Amino acid sequence: MSQWPDTRILDLLGIELPIIQAPMAGATTSAMVIAASNAGGLGSMPAAMLSVEQLREELKTIRQHSQRPINVNFFCHQPPAADEQRARDWKNLLAPYYRELGVDFDAPTPVSNRAPFDHAACEVIEALRPEVVSFHFGLPEKSLLDRVKATGAKVLSSATTVEEALWLEQQGCDAIIAMGYEAGGHRGMFLSDDLSSQIGLFALVPQIVDAVKVPVIAAGGITDARGVAAAFVLGASAVQVGTAYLFTPEAKVSASHHKALRTAKASETAVTNIFTGRPARGILNRVMRELGPMSDKAPAFPLAGGALMPLRTKGESDFSNLWAGQAFTLGVELTTAQLTRKLADEGLAKLINR
Repeated sequence: MSQWPDTRILDLLGIELPIIQAPMAGATTSAMVIAASNAGGLGSMPAAMLSVEQLREELKTIRQHSQRPINVNFFCHQPPAADEQRARDWKNLLAPYYRELGVDFDAPTPVSNRAPFDHAACEVIEALRPEVVSFHFGLPEKSLLDRVKATGAKVLSSATTVEEALWLEQQGCDAIIAMGYEAGGHRGMFLSDDLSSQIGLFALVPQIVDAVKVPVIAAGGITDARGVAAAFVLGASAVQVGTAYLFTPEAKVSASHHKALRTAKASETAVTNIFTGRPARGILNRVMRELGPMSDKAPAFPLAGGALMPLRTKGESDFSNLWAGQAFTLGVELTTAQLTRKLADEGLAKLINR
């Protein structure tokens, strides 16, 4: 029998440890997912930056090396309407950097894209049947969600407010990921675009726990056993950990991201929209400092990154997103399997011995 004080997520998802490796688009690899699941946690494959063919191949690879439950994560945003004037204004704001770095300003602007969950992605889920499917920025339309649930997959989604958690529960989510303001990467907010509505994890988790009947997963700023134990004390049934996995050898991060994670100061993260057009937390770099982390000129998600792409070829660290949560300085150099077990073993020990 499990010694964890709340086993609802373990029972719901069929996993041994209440540790969910967060799906981090661009950084998560199939090797990370395999290692996290085989260690007893829940490995999560992000699909937003993969084509349908790539997603299918990644899931096949994972299945070849693990028969444990896995999670596949999708974005649920609406693709924006074209706004050529806003795109021109944004690129003009970046023009000084083009001149400084000798980048051709008049060349066509690359397209920065994140794919939302759609019919084609749903067909992959129906064919390969992952045990868990999670969503970011709300949920897909009901017909698609019904098809996902018909496969037997458990459905999770992120809530950044109590109101979002209640909405997700009403739409049939099996568990809620309570995403605190500390979390790295894109905010999961979807009922409001007002950043002042965002709540820290310690305030958010108990309020969501009290508001919904389904189990709650705590996410944001959890990097070591202390965070795991604290989440359970606050009423969570599991934790979702992202930034700590960026320190593992299975993570795919750029040289500049790798360096920033290991050298930046604890206070040097901010929520920014300039890399994608949607608020996301990352380590401060030159373009965030000089333009300000939030800009009303940034094109709608996910288009803002296109004009930055050519600049990265000459100044990667200055113009690339360096996603990280606020507790990134607590990251340690371990393999994915070691980290998963360490978080669980030491977190449980703190709960039992407190």
